[in-house]
Amino acid sequence: MRAIDVHTHWFPKAFLDFVAKHGPEHGVEWKEVEGKGPQFKVGHLMTGPVGPNFTDLDARLAMMDAQGVAAHAVSLSQPHVYWAGRTLGEKLAALYNEELARMHEHAPRRLFGLATLPMHEPDLAAKEVERAAKLAGMRGFYLSTVVNDRELSDPVFFPVYERIEALALPIFLHPIHVIAAKRLEKFYLTNLLGNPFEAAVAAAHLIFGGVMDRFPALEWVLPHAGGAFPWLAGRLNRGWEKRADLKHIQHPPAAYLKRFYYDTVGYSNDVLDYLVRVVGSDRILMGSDYCFPIAYEKPVEIVTAHPSLTAQNKQAICEANAARLLRL
Repeated sequence: MRAIDVHTHWFPKAFLDFVAKHGPEHGVEWKEVEGKGPQFKVGHLMTGPVGPNFTDLDARLAMMDAQGVAAHAVSLSQPHVYWAGRTLGEKLAALYNEELARMHEHAPRRLFGLATLPMHEPDLAAKEVERAAKLAGMRGFYLSTVVNDRELSDPVFFPVYERIEALALPIFLHPIHVIAAKRLEKFYLTNLLGNPFEAAVAAAHLIFGGVMDRFPALEWVLPHAGGAFPWLAGRLNRGWEKRADLKHIQHPPAAYLKRFYYDTVGYSNDVLDYLVRVVGSDRILMGSDYCFPIAYEKPVEIVTAHPSLTAQNKQAICEANAARLLRL
């Protein structure tokens, strides 16, 4: 089995240096915590320190070997680039994507990129789609669940989606900022609750905003096992049944469950069982959230040691689905 981890993050040194130089003028606080790696602060959002494995490719490859992981699909994480304004945001996204290509060249059979886009400037994001898709090792795109104050259902993003759909590449979603941020500051709830609910809110906007209908061939991947979305699909369905203002979509909301892919980062065998039952093992991808503190240390074993998955389920989740989606 050639296990593929689709949910991993990376900060290249060139990106960190660029943020260190230009971030403060945009309200981004950045520092290197000795022995613990980089740390960011953008408003309420704090990221890190994330540790040396987050930035060091050779350390990453060694960890992958220890985990039995053959390949990583690599994306940026917080603080993303939406804070950086038009000119700087374009440069920062392009820089990160070029570093992803260099990363791929470092280990061409093992490291693949999910390109970052300056979605806060949709015209520039559309241009970067075309440019980034030609870079070595690029296998998809990575967007936040909300772009500053714009939901993903905003028609201003449709030209970006149109270009990505034409390239037959997937979009991976990930939270950056979360709803009700002040309420979630204590007890690590920004991550434990905020991130999973972000996936649900984004999925609902994509469904009710008509994005799933308008772009039927565009593939979407939800992080954190879909967060709250798979568990609340029945509630969304009930709203659609009872409210005339929700009848504009082509199908009941629950029918869109299988339009998304889901990673395995649900931290529960029951969650994975539920996803297999509701959306099917062909829509589930192995993930770890490498290498945040909450990440799986043994992402392959989470699947292979699962007591109720069949051998076919395990092979699909660990390898086949991701290989098909990412065209590896």
